[in-house]
Amino acid sequence: MAAVGALATCLWSGGQARADTVPVMVIHGGAGVIKADMSAERQQIVKAALARALQAGYAALKAGQPAKDAVVAAIRVLEDDPNFNAGKGAVFTHDGHNEMDAAIMDGATLQAGAVAGVQHVRNPITLARAVMEQSKHVLLIGAGAEAFAQTQKIPLVDSSYFWTQHRWDQLQKALKEDAAHSQHADETTDRHFGTVGAVALDREGHLAAGTSTGGMTDKLWGRVGDSPLIGAGTYANAGCAMSGTGWGEFYIRTVAAHEICMRVTAMHEALAHAAQDVINHEIPALGGDGGAILVDAQGDIAMPFNTSGMYRAWVGRDGVSHVAIFGDGKK
Repeated sequence: MAAVGALATCLWSGGQARADTVPVMVIHGGAGVIKADMSAERQQIVKAALARALQAGYAALKAGQPAKDAVVAAIRVLEDDPNFNAGKGAVFTHDGHNEMDAAIMDGATLQAGAVAGVQHVRNPITLARAVMEQSKHVLLIGAGAEAFAQTQKIPLVDSSYFWTQHRWDQLQKALKEDAAHSQHADETTDRHFGTVGAVALDREGHLAAGTSTGGMTDKLWGRVGDSPLIGAGTYANAGCAMSGTGWGEFYIRTVAAHEICMRVTAMHEALAHAAQDVINHEIPALGGDGGAILVDAQGDIAMPFNTSGMYRAWVGRDGVSHVAIFGDGKK
């Protein structure tokens, strides 16, 4: 483990981790076609949920806990809230199931854990962490991942736990459009947005990133997006941490999270510039879209998105909490 930690540090020559770092926390609840005319009531519900998740993660950082603890604490709040496409609010596949993915990475050690296609795990991010810390693997899928959950005494829930009327109605509309061979008319149903994630910088100067998702409404059975793929939708090293949200196939093809973090740590690009170039130029050039949240070892934050909105909240070096939905996507 010492050798791995040394490698993580070598990948970042812009500064050394230290015990007096000011903690920083950033979370997202997904980017996409977030209607600008969404009701004030709906906006307040979403913002309140983001604030709760942010507080859960930031409280862990203020208490001196490592970044990976903060990431899990924040994401669990969002997984338990049906307003987000993860855990309780997961969308349905084409054949009417919920298949969830999650990943976490510890930038200080380059340890990572992920799960994909799980159907009975209330908090997939908790299982992803168990894969990282209690197995010799990085990614477990489906029934095998759930069997591992049982060995770790992580409780499984009945699939009915994940059923919500809103997500079911989205699937039914999508299936009707499939039958008519028409494109999905409702852009909130179409289809590839909906993820939650968190990145954190702790008092020791260490970084972590995590992501959790229900995937795409009406996705083919067994489809896995970028969220649980280390380097695509989730990545952290000693100098940079990212969680992405958007059209996963394009994040996979660009290896988006790894590319941004390598630009920062190996090429010494500014975080905001590297993030902007990949999220708002490279991915759209291929036909994809979405957003991301990032933090570097200095506590700089980037939150680019190229959609009409991204649910996001953050506490920077000044210790002030912020929550936003719309905006220019440049911060």
